[in-house]
Amino acid sequence: MNSGVLVLGVSAGCLVLGLGTAALLVRLRLPWPRLWWVLAALPLAVPSYLLAFAVLAVRPAASGLVPLTLVLVAACTPYVTLPAAAALRAADTGPEDVARTLGRGPVAAFCAVTLPQALPAALAGTLLAALYTLSDFGAPALLRYESFTWAVRAAYEGAIDRTGAAVTALVLAVLTLLLVVAERAARRRFTRAPATTATHRVPPHRPGATVRALCVAGLGTVAALTLLVPPAVLVGRIVAAGGVGVDLPRLLTAAGWTLLLSGAAAVLAVLLALPVGVLAARHRSRVVAAVESVAYLGQGLPGVVVGLSLVFLSLAVVPGLYQTAPVLVFGYALLFLPKALGAVRSSVERVPVEVEEVARTLGRSASGTWWTVTARQAWPGIAAGGLLVTVTAMKELPATLMLRPTGVDTLATELWAQTARGAYGAAAPAALALLLLACVPAALLVRGDRA
Repeated sequence: MNSGVLVLGVSAGCLVLGLGTAALLVRLRLPWPRLWWVLAALPLAVPSYLLAFAVLAVRPAASGLVPLTLVLVAACTPYVTLPAAAALRAADTGPEDVARTLGRGPVAAFCAVTLPQALPAALAGTLLAALYTLSDFGAPALLRYESFTWAVRAAYEGAIDRTGAAVTALVLAVLTLLLVVAERAARRRFTRAPATTATHRVPPHRPGATVRALCVAGLGTVAALTLLVPPAVLVGRIVAAGGVGVDLPRLLTAAGWTLLLSGAAAVLAVLLALPVGVLAARHRSRVVAAVESVAYLGQGLPGVVVGLSLVFLSLAVVPGLYQTAPVLVFGYALLFLPKALGAVRSSVERVPVEVEEVARTLGRSASGTWWTVTARQAWPGIAAGGLLVTVTAMKELPATLMLRPTGVDTLATELWAQTARGAYGAAAPAALALLLLACVPAALLVRGDRA
Protein backbone atom coordinates (compact mmCIF):
# COMPACT_ATOMS: atom_id res chain seq x y z
CA MET A 1 0.00 0.00 0.00
CA ASN A 2 2.86 2.38 0.77
CA SER A 3 4.38 1.80 -2.66
CA GLY A 4 1.01 2.20 -4.39
CA VAL A 5 0.23 5.50 -2.68
CA LEU A 6 3.71 6.79 -3.47
CA VAL A 7 3.45 5.83 -7.15
CA LEU A 8 0.06 7.52 -7.52
CA GLY A 9 1.23 10.73 -5.85
CA VAL A 10 4.44 10.99 -7.88
CA SER A 11 2.68 10.13 -11.15
CA ALA A 12 0.03 12.82 -10.64
CA GLY A 13 2.61 15.43 -9.70
CA CYS A 14 4.87 14.61 -12.66
CA LEU A 15 1.96 14.65 -15.13
CA VAL A 16 0.74 18.09 -14.04
CA LEU A 17 4.17 19.71 -13.70
CA GLY A 18 5.56 18.03 -16.83
CA LEU A 19 2.65 19.06 -19.07
CA GLY A 20 2.75 22.60 -17.71
CA THR A 21 6.49 22.91 -18.30
CA ALA A 22 6.20 21.45 -21.82
CA ALA A 23 3.44 23.88 -22.73
CA LEU A 24 5.51 26.85 -21.55
CA LEU A 25 8.59 25.66 -23.47
CA VAL A 26 6.78 25.06 -26.76
CA ARG A 27 3.94 27.56 -26.91
CA LEU A 28 5.49 30.69 -25.39
CA ARG A 29 8.44 32.72 -26.63
CA LEU A 30 10.52 33.19 -23.50
CA PRO A 31 13.93 34.81 -23.07
CA TRP A 32 16.89 32.39 -23.26
CA PRO A 33 14.84 29.53 -24.80
CA ARG A 34 17.79 27.12 -25.07
CA LEU A 35 18.54 27.57 -21.38
CA TRP A 36 15.06 26.44 -20.32
CA TRP A 37 15.28 23.33 -22.51
CA VAL A 38 18.60 22.39 -20.93
CA LEU A 39 17.34 23.08 -17.40
CA ALA A 40 14.23 21.01 -18.05
CA ALA A 41 16.35 17.96 -18.95
CA LEU A 42 19.28 18.24 -16.51
CA PRO A 43 17.37 16.87 -13.47
CA LEU A 44 17.78 13.46 -15.14
CA ALA A 45 21.41 13.65 -13.95
CA VAL A 46 20.47 14.31 -10.32
CA PRO A 47 19.93 11.12 -8.27
CA SER A 48 16.78 11.14 -6.17
CA TYR A 49 18.77 10.14 -3.11
CA LEU A 50 20.93 13.25 -3.59
CA LEU A 51 17.80 15.42 -3.44
CA ALA A 52 16.67 13.48 -0.36
CA PHE A 53 20.09 14.04 1.17
CA ALA A 54 19.73 17.81 0.61
CA VAL A 55 16.33 17.73 2.34
CA LEU A 56 17.81 15.89 5.32
CA ALA A 57 20.74 18.30 5.49
CA VAL A 58 18.24 21.14 6.00
CA ARG A 59 15.69 19.23 8.11
CA PRO A 60 17.20 16.09 9.68
CA ALA A 61 13.78 15.07 11.04
CA ALA A 62 12.14 15.02 7.59
CA SER A 63 10.61 11.65 6.74
CA GLY A 64 7.54 10.01 5.28
CA LEU A 65 5.33 10.30 2.24
CA VAL A 66 5.13 14.06 1.62
CA PRO A 67 8.85 14.93 1.43
CA LEU A 68 9.55 11.74 -0.53
CA THR A 69 6.81 12.56 -3.04
CA LEU A 70 8.20 16.07 -3.56
CA VAL A 71 11.72 14.70 -4.05
CA LEU A 72 10.64 12.10 -6.61
CA VAL A 73 8.44 14.57 -8.51
CA ALA A 74 11.46 16.87 -8.86
CA ALA A 75 13.64 13.98 -10.06
CA CYS A 76 11.12 12.38 -12.46
CA THR A 77 9.34 15.35 -14.10
CA PRO A 78 11.72 15.36 -17.14
CA TYR A 79 10.36 11.91 -18.07
CA VAL A 80 7.07 13.69 -18.80
CA THR A 81 8.33 17.10 -19.93
CA LEU A 82 10.56 15.95 -22.80
CA PRO A 83 8.15 13.62 -24.67
CA ALA A 84 5.22 15.96 -24.05
CA ALA A 85 7.19 18.91 -25.44
CA ALA A 86 8.17 16.88 -28.51
CA ALA A 87 4.53 15.93 -29.06
CA LEU A 88 3.37 19.54 -28.70
CA ARG A 89 5.97 20.64 -31.24
CA ALA A 90 4.56 18.13 -33.75
CA ALA A 91 0.90 18.78 -32.90
CA ASP A 92 -1.51 20.13 -35.51
CA THR A 93 -2.77 23.51 -34.30
CA GLY A 94 -5.29 23.95 -37.13
CA PRO A 95 -8.22 22.61 -35.07
CA GLU A 96 -7.21 25.00 -32.29
CA ASP A 97 -7.64 27.92 -34.70
CA VAL A 98 -11.08 26.60 -35.61
CA ALA A 99 -11.98 26.41 -31.92
CA ARG A 100 -10.91 30.04 -31.50
CA THR A 101 -13.22 31.12 -34.35
CA LEU A 102 -16.08 29.29 -32.60
CA GLY A 103 -15.67 31.37 -29.46
CA ARG A 104 -13.11 29.50 -27.34
CA GLY A 105 -10.50 31.51 -25.51
CA PRO A 106 -6.80 30.79 -26.17
CA VAL A 107 -6.28 28.73 -23.01
CA ALA A 108 -9.57 26.85 -23.38
CA ALA A 109 -8.89 26.08 -27.06
CA PHE A 110 -5.39 24.82 -26.27
CA CYS A 111 -6.59 22.58 -23.42
CA ALA A 112 -9.54 21.21 -25.39
CA VAL A 113 -7.91 20.60 -28.77
CA THR A 114 -4.08 20.67 -28.79
CA LEU A 115 -3.24 19.33 -25.34
CA PRO A 116 -5.00 15.97 -25.95
CA GLN A 117 -2.62 15.39 -28.90
CA ALA A 118 0.30 15.38 -26.42
CA LEU A 119 -1.48 13.40 -23.73
CA PRO A 120 -0.44 9.88 -24.94
CA ALA A 121 3.23 10.88 -24.90
CA ALA A 122 2.79 12.50 -21.50
CA LEU A 123 1.11 9.37 -20.14
CA ALA A 124 3.95 7.21 -21.45
CA GLY A 125 6.39 9.50 -19.65
CA THR A 126 4.24 9.33 -16.51
CA LEU A 127 4.46 5.55 -16.56
CA LEU A 128 8.25 5.82 -16.82
CA ALA A 129 8.16 8.06 -13.74
CA ALA A 130 6.01 5.44 -12.01
CA LEU A 131 8.57 2.76 -12.90
CA TYR A 132 11.37 4.87 -11.47
CA THR A 133 9.37 5.50 -8.30
CA LEU A 134 8.56 1.84 -7.76
CA SER A 135 12.18 0.80 -8.31
CA ASP A 136 13.87 3.61 -6.34
CA PHE A 137 15.71 2.61 -3.19
CA GLY A 138 17.93 5.46 -2.02
CA ALA A 139 15.36 8.21 -1.46
CA PRO A 140 12.79 5.99 0.36
CA ALA A 141 15.56 4.59 2.56
CA LEU A 142 16.94 8.02 3.46
CA LEU A 143 13.50 9.47 4.18
CA ARG A 144 12.48 6.33 6.11
CA TYR A 145 9.50 5.31 4.00
CA GLU A 146 8.82 1.58 3.94
CA SER A 147 8.39 0.79 0.27
CA PHE A 148 8.94 -2.50 -1.60
CA THR A 149 12.60 -1.76 -2.34
CA TRP A 150 13.22 -1.00 1.34
CA ALA A 151 11.62 -4.35 2.27
CA VAL A 152 13.82 -6.26 -0.19
CA ARG A 153 16.98 -4.62 1.09
CA ALA A 154 15.98 -5.17 4.74
CA ALA A 155 15.26 -8.86 4.09
CA TYR A 156 18.59 -9.21 2.23
CA GLU A 157 20.67 -7.67 5.03
CA GLY A 158 18.74 -8.89 8.06
CA ALA A 159 18.52 -12.65 7.44
CA ILE A 160 20.94 -15.46 6.72
CA ASP A 161 18.36 -17.21 4.55
CA ARG A 162 17.67 -14.77 1.69
CA THR A 163 14.61 -16.63 0.39
CA GLY A 164 12.35 -13.98 1.93
CA ALA A 165 14.21 -11.27 0.02
CA ALA A 166 13.79 -13.27 -3.19
CA VAL A 167 10.03 -13.65 -2.65
CA THR A 168 9.60 -9.93 -1.95
CA ALA A 169 11.72 -9.08 -4.98
CA LEU A 170 9.59 -11.36 -7.16
CA VAL A 171 6.43 -9.51 -6.17
CA LEU A 172 8.13 -6.21 -6.92
CA ALA A 173 9.31 -7.51 -10.30
CA VAL A 174 5.77 -8.58 -11.24
CA LEU A 175 4.38 -5.15 -10.35
CA THR A 176 7.05 -3.31 -12.32
CA LEU A 177 6.66 -5.56 -15.37
CA LEU A 178 2.94 -4.77 -15.37
CA LEU A 179 3.91 -1.10 -15.54
CA VAL A 180 6.27 -1.90 -18.43
CA VAL A 181 3.37 -3.44 -20.36
CA ALA A 182 1.25 -0.35 -19.68
CA GLU A 183 4.09 1.98 -20.73
CA ARG A 184 4.71 0.16 -24.01
CA ALA A 185 0.97 0.15 -24.79
CA ALA A 186 0.83 3.91 -24.24
CA ARG A 187 3.95 4.43 -26.36
CA ARG A 188 2.51 2.35 -29.23
CA ARG A 189 -0.70 4.33 -29.11
CA PHE A 190 1.29 7.55 -29.40
CA THR A 191 3.64 6.44 -32.17
CA ARG A 192 0.87 4.80 -34.21
CA ALA A 193 -1.49 7.75 -34.03
CA PRO A 194 -2.76 8.53 -37.54
CA ALA A 195 -1.02 11.50 -39.09
CA THR A 196 -3.11 14.41 -40.31
CA THR A 197 -3.13 15.13 -44.02
CA ALA A 198 -2.22 18.77 -43.44
CA THR A 199 -0.40 19.88 -40.32
CA HIS A 200 -0.58 23.51 -39.29
CA ARG A 201 1.76 24.82 -36.62
CA VAL A 202 1.69 28.29 -35.12
CA PRO A 203 4.91 29.98 -33.98
CA PRO A 204 5.41 30.45 -30.23
CA HIS A 205 3.31 33.24 -28.77
CA ARG A 206 5.07 36.19 -27.17
CA PRO A 207 3.20 36.91 -23.93
CA GLY A 208 3.01 40.21 -22.10
CA ALA A 209 5.75 41.34 -19.75
CA THR A 210 3.87 40.24 -16.62
CA VAL A 211 3.02 36.77 -17.93
CA ARG A 212 6.57 36.36 -19.26
CA ALA A 213 8.03 37.29 -15.89
CA LEU A 214 5.72 34.85 -14.08
CA CYS A 215 6.62 32.02 -16.46
CA VAL A 216 10.36 32.67 -16.14
CA ALA A 217 9.99 32.84 -12.34
CA GLY A 218 8.11 29.54 -12.27
CA LEU A 219 10.57 27.70 -14.51
CA GLY A 220 13.50 29.22 -12.66
CA THR A 221 12.12 28.19 -9.28
CA VAL A 222 11.66 24.57 -10.35
CA ALA A 223 15.16 24.47 -11.88
CA ALA A 224 16.71 26.09 -8.81
CA LEU A 225 15.04 23.68 -6.38
CA THR A 226 16.34 20.72 -8.39
CA LEU A 227 19.74 21.87 -9.66
CA LEU A 228 20.97 24.74 -7.47
CA VAL A 229 19.56 24.08 -4.00
CA PRO A 230 21.25 20.64 -3.49
CA PRO A 231 24.83 21.87 -4.15
CA ALA A 232 24.14 25.11 -2.25
CA VAL A 233 22.88 23.14 0.75
CA LEU A 234 25.91 20.85 0.60
CA VAL A 235 28.35 23.75 0.47
CA GLY A 236 26.47 25.48 3.27
CA ARG A 237 26.67 22.35 5.35
CA ILE A 238 30.45 22.24 4.89
CA VAL A 239 30.81 25.93 5.79
CA ALA A 240 28.55 25.59 8.84
CA ALA A 241 30.68 22.72 10.09
CA GLY A 242 33.80 24.87 9.81
CA GLY A 243 35.03 22.82 6.88
CA VAL A 244 35.25 19.11 6.35
CA GLY A 245 38.45 17.19 6.05
CA VAL A 246 38.27 15.74 2.54
CA ASP A 247 40.09 12.49 1.95
CA LEU A 248 41.08 13.55 -1.56
CA PRO A 249 42.76 10.27 -2.64
CA ARG A 250 39.69 8.29 -1.50
CA LEU A 251 37.36 10.71 -3.30
CA LEU A 252 39.37 10.58 -6.51
CA THR A 253 39.49 6.78 -6.33
CA ALA A 254 35.70 6.63 -5.94
CA ALA A 255 35.28 9.02 -8.87
CA GLY A 256 37.63 6.88 -10.97
CA TRP A 257 35.70 3.71 -10.19
CA THR A 258 32.44 5.53 -10.98
CA LEU A 259 33.70 6.56 -14.42
CA LEU A 260 35.29 3.18 -15.14
CA LEU A 261 32.29 1.05 -14.18
CA SER A 262 29.68 3.30 -15.81
CA GLY A 263 31.76 3.67 -18.98
CA ALA A 264 32.27 -0.09 -19.24
CA ALA A 265 28.54 -0.62 -18.70
CA ALA A 266 27.76 1.86 -21.49
CA VAL A 267 30.06 0.04 -23.92
CA LEU A 268 28.62 -3.37 -23.02
CA ALA A 269 25.01 -2.11 -23.21
CA VAL A 270 25.59 -0.61 -26.66
CA LEU A 271 27.27 -3.81 -27.90
CA LEU A 272 24.33 -5.89 -26.65
CA ALA A 273 21.81 -3.45 -28.12
CA LEU A 274 23.35 -3.20 -31.61
CA PRO A 275 22.18 -6.54 -33.08
CA VAL A 276 18.71 -6.29 -31.53
CA GLY A 277 18.30 -2.63 -32.49
CA VAL A 278 19.39 -3.17 -36.09
CA LEU A 279 17.06 -6.18 -36.45
CA ALA A 280 14.14 -4.23 -34.97
CA ALA A 281 14.81 -1.25 -37.25
CA ARG A 282 15.12 -3.24 -40.47
CA HIS A 283 12.91 -6.31 -40.02
CA ARG A 284 9.31 -6.78 -38.97
CA SER A 285 8.46 -10.24 -37.65
CA ARG A 286 7.07 -11.81 -34.51
CA VAL A 287 10.44 -13.31 -33.63
CA VAL A 288 12.19 -9.93 -33.81
CA ALA A 289 9.36 -8.30 -31.84
CA ALA A 290 9.65 -10.99 -29.16
CA VAL A 291 13.43 -10.55 -28.89
CA GLU A 292 13.02 -6.78 -28.62
CA SER A 293 10.34 -7.15 -25.95
CA VAL A 294 12.60 -9.41 -23.86
CA ALA A 295 15.41 -6.87 -24.15
CA TYR A 296 13.08 -4.14 -22.89
CA LEU A 297 12.18 -6.08 -19.74
CA GLY A 298 15.20 -4.63 -17.95
CA GLN A 299 13.38 -1.30 -18.01
CA GLY A 300 11.00 -2.63 -15.37
CA LEU A 301 13.45 -4.48 -13.14
CA PRO A 302 14.57 -2.43 -10.13
CA GLY A 303 18.26 -2.40 -9.31
CA VAL A 304 17.61 -4.22 -6.05
CA VAL A 305 15.96 -7.09 -7.97
CA VAL A 306 18.73 -7.38 -10.57
CA GLY A 307 21.37 -7.16 -7.85
CA LEU A 308 19.74 -9.90 -5.79
CA SER A 309 19.29 -12.18 -8.81
CA LEU A 310 22.94 -11.80 -9.84
CA VAL A 311 24.04 -12.54 -6.27
CA PHE A 312 22.16 -15.86 -6.43
CA LEU A 313 23.35 -16.59 -9.99
CA SER A 314 27.02 -15.88 -9.41
CA LEU A 315 27.11 -17.92 -6.18
CA ALA A 316 25.33 -20.86 -7.81
CA VAL A 317 27.10 -20.94 -11.19
CA VAL A 318 30.50 -19.22 -10.92
CA PRO A 319 31.31 -18.48 -7.26
CA GLY A 320 34.63 -16.98 -8.26
CA LEU A 321 32.82 -14.07 -9.95
CA TYR A 322 30.80 -13.15 -6.85
CA GLN A 323 31.35 -9.46 -5.98
CA THR A 324 33.62 -8.75 -8.92
CA ALA A 325 33.60 -5.84 -11.34
CA PRO A 326 32.45 -7.92 -14.38
CA VAL A 327 29.27 -8.99 -12.56
CA LEU A 328 28.52 -5.40 -11.57
CA VAL A 329 29.10 -4.13 -15.12
CA PHE A 330 26.87 -6.92 -16.47
CA GLY A 331 24.18 -5.91 -13.96
CA TYR A 332 24.38 -2.30 -15.12
CA ALA A 333 24.11 -3.44 -18.75
CA LEU A 334 21.01 -5.52 -17.99
CA LEU A 335 19.35 -2.65 -16.15
CA PHE A 336 20.04 0.01 -18.76
CA LEU A 337 19.98 -2.01 -21.99
CA PRO A 338 16.56 -0.53 -22.97
CA LYS A 339 18.06 2.97 -23.02
CA ALA A 340 20.80 1.91 -25.44
CA LEU A 341 18.38 -0.21 -27.48
CA GLY A 342 15.96 2.67 -28.00
CA ALA A 343 18.79 4.91 -29.19
CA VAL A 344 20.18 2.27 -31.58
CA ARG A 345 16.83 1.46 -33.11
CA SER A 346 15.72 5.06 -33.63
CA SER A 347 19.12 6.03 -35.07
CA VAL A 348 19.22 3.15 -37.56
CA GLU A 349 15.59 3.77 -38.58
CA ARG A 350 16.54 7.31 -39.64
CA VAL A 351 19.11 6.01 -42.14
CA PRO A 352 17.30 5.56 -45.50
CA VAL A 353 17.22 1.97 -46.70
CA GLU A 354 17.77 3.21 -50.27
CA VAL A 355 21.25 4.48 -49.35
CA GLU A 356 22.22 1.02 -48.10
CA GLU A 357 20.82 -0.58 -51.26
CA VAL A 358 22.87 1.77 -53.46
CA ALA A 359 26.01 0.86 -51.53
CA ARG A 360 25.31 -2.85 -52.03
CA THR A 361 24.78 -2.41 -55.79
CA LEU A 362 28.15 -0.62 -55.98
CA GLY A 363 29.91 -3.68 -54.58
CA ARG A 364 29.92 -3.12 -50.82
CA SER A 365 29.44 -6.17 -48.64
CA ALA A 366 26.83 -6.20 -45.90
CA SER A 367 29.42 -5.47 -43.20
CA GLY A 368 31.10 -2.84 -45.38
CA THR A 369 27.77 -1.13 -45.96
CA TRP A 370 27.12 -1.10 -42.21
CA TRP A 371 30.46 0.50 -41.34
CA THR A 372 30.72 2.99 -44.21
CA VAL A 373 27.05 4.00 -44.60
CA THR A 374 24.72 3.06 -41.76
CA ALA A 375 27.06 3.40 -38.79
CA ARG A 376 28.49 6.70 -40.03
CA GLN A 377 25.03 8.26 -40.09
CA ALA A 378 23.65 6.55 -36.98
CA TRP A 379 26.62 6.93 -34.63
CA PRO A 380 25.53 10.26 -33.01
CA GLY A 381 22.29 8.69 -31.78
CA ILE A 382 24.05 5.48 -30.72
CA ALA A 383 26.61 7.55 -28.81
CA ALA A 384 23.78 9.46 -27.13
CA GLY A 385 22.39 6.13 -25.95
CA GLY A 386 25.79 5.29 -24.48
CA LEU A 387 25.89 8.64 -22.68
CA LEU A 388 22.43 8.01 -21.28
CA VAL A 389 23.55 4.63 -19.93
CA THR A 390 26.65 6.25 -18.44
CA VAL A 391 24.78 8.96 -16.54
CA THR A 392 22.19 6.46 -15.28
CA ALA A 393 24.80 3.93 -14.15
CA MET A 394 26.61 6.65 -12.20
CA LYS A 395 23.48 7.10 -10.07
CA GLU A 396 22.63 3.42 -9.53
CA LEU A 397 22.77 2.56 -5.82
CA PRO A 398 21.12 -0.75 -4.73
CA ALA A 399 22.71 -2.97 -7.39
CA THR A 400 26.06 -1.32 -6.67
CA LEU A 401 25.72 -1.98 -2.94
CA MET A 402 24.97 -5.67 -3.59
CA LEU A 403 27.45 -6.40 -6.39
CA ARG A 404 30.47 -4.12 -5.96
CA PRO A 405 33.83 -5.77 -5.38
CA THR A 406 35.11 -5.85 -1.81
CA GLY A 407 37.02 -2.66 -1.05
CA VAL A 408 35.65 -0.78 -4.09
CA ASP A 409 33.57 2.35 -3.53
CA THR A 410 31.84 4.52 -6.11
CA LEU A 411 30.67 8.04 -5.40
CA ALA A 412 27.13 6.71 -4.84
CA THR A 413 28.21 4.12 -2.27
CA GLU A 414 30.57 6.63 -0.59
CA LEU A 415 27.65 9.05 -0.23
CA TRP A 416 25.42 6.28 1.07
CA ALA A 417 27.97 5.09 3.64
CA GLN A 418 28.45 8.57 5.10
CA THR A 419 24.73 9.34 5.11
CA ALA A 420 23.86 6.07 6.84
CA ARG A 421 26.08 7.19 9.73
CA GLY A 422 24.41 10.59 9.85
CA ALA A 423 27.64 12.31 8.78
CA TYR A 424 26.01 14.76 6.36
CA GLY A 425 29.00 17.10 6.31
CA ALA A 426 31.41 14.27 5.48
CA ALA A 427 29.05 13.08 2.72
CA ALA A 428 28.89 16.50 1.05
CA PRO A 429 32.13 16.22 -1.02
CA ALA A 430 31.06 12.88 -2.53
CA ALA A 431 27.61 14.30 -3.27
CA LEU A 432 29.04 17.36 -5.01
CA ALA A 433 31.48 15.23 -7.01
CA LEU A 434 28.68 12.88 -8.12
CA LEU A 435 26.48 15.81 -9.16
CA LEU A 436 29.25 17.45 -11.19
CA LEU A 437 30.34 14.18 -12.76
CA ALA A 438 26.81 13.18 -13.81
CA CYS A 439 26.01 16.61 -15.22
CA VAL A 440 28.77 16.36 -17.85
CA PRO A 441 27.20 13.58 -19.97
CA ALA A 442 23.74 14.95 -19.26
CA ALA A 443 24.77 18.37 -20.61
CA LEU A 444 26.20 16.70 -23.73
CA LEU A 445 22.84 14.99 -24.27
CA VAL A 446 20.82 18.21 -24.24
CA ARG A 447 23.16 20.61 -26.03
CA GLY A 448 21.85 22.60 -28.96
CA ASP A 449 18.51 22.61 -30.76
CA ARG A 450 18.79 18.99 -31.95
CA ALA A 451 18.64 17.72 -28.33
